[in-house]
Amino acid sequence: MSQTNKPQEAISSSAAAAHSGTSGSSAAKPDSRLEHFPNAFFAMVMGLAGFTLATERLEKSFGMEHSNSLFLLTFTGIIFAILLGIYLLKAIRYPAAISWEWHHPVRLCFFPAASIGLILMGTAFGPFSHALSFGFWAVGSALHLFGTLAVLSTWIGHRNFELMHLNPAWFIPVVGNILVPIAGSRLGYTEISWFFFAIGILFWIVLLTLVFNRLVFHNPLPERLLPTLMILIAPPAVGFVSFVSLTGGIDPFSRILYYTGVFFFMIILLQVPKLSRISFAMSWWAYSFPLAALTISTLLYAEKIQSGIHETIGYGLFGLLVLVIIGLLIRTMKAILGGDICQPE
Repeated sequence: MSQTNKPQEAISSSAAAAHSGTSGSSAAKPDSRLEHFPNAFFAMVMGLAGFTLATERLEKSFGMEHSNSLFLLTFTGIIFAILLGIYLLKAIRYPAAISWEWHHPVRLCFFPAASIGLILMGTAFGPFSHALSFGFWAVGSALHLFGTLAVLSTWIGHRNFELMHLNPAWFIPVVGNILVPIAGSRLGYTEISWFFFAIGILFWIVLLTLVFNRLVFHNPLPERLLPTLMILIAPPAVGFVSFVSLTGGIDPFSRILYYTGVFFFMIILLQVPKLSRISFAMSWWAYSFPLAALTISTLLYAEKIQSGIHETIGYGLFGLLVLVIIGLLIRTMKAILGGDICQPE
């Protein structure tokens, strides 16, 4: 048996143990696609909302009206409402399945993706409605703080997690706090924004150290989790945008954040041959939001230092983002219609 499969078997066995301890006789029931609807679907909202924000930034660069981004924001809102409705129905009909996901070392990290989606949508509503922007941002931020505390409490108190379970998706619950200041500073909530920024930056450094320790000194990531390597780009890229939103300008620290994101993107480019060979899974949506974050940060950096080179790179990244989003939507639709997802793990 190869070393590559061992981490996945450990994850599956740990999750199965949690599931059997919470679901009781559910294993005897016929499999239901609703029962196995994964919370990882909310990463789709993160990607679409990030694409919307990148489109807003591009429209601003060209001095265009925000008509395209408004369409994308509406589409993102519809997708989010559909996913939320399905997941709430799952919670009502299969509460044991929700409990299983909460005890799963990977699925646990995707619960806060829903609150991140709200924060991103609140940020995207900025050019259109102050009330909606504040509403989505406030609800999303409050839920994300609660989710951060809940996940951290689980990490500290749940001893079934092992180092082989660690992967870049663990950034989502706590490092997602870095997103809050982008809209929060604009809405006038400066101290709250600094609070969330401090949490996100601190745990980015902690988790980055742990993740690299796992990647370098332990078994490689299971194939289906390899796309989560893309998440390494998001914290420094988002951190740059948040820090500039809080301070209003470019300084040495913001430059460090931006170019750290660029360097991680270069690392991922070297992994493309390996990533291109893996089969589709919902983890592929990890390609979308980090790329959107790097696109936004590059266009913002170009604006702040008046760099034509960075602006051109930002346009290129946006073009790549469009292709990635279209490809992900097509592959996701094919997987849904083919019954390849929402299956027992």
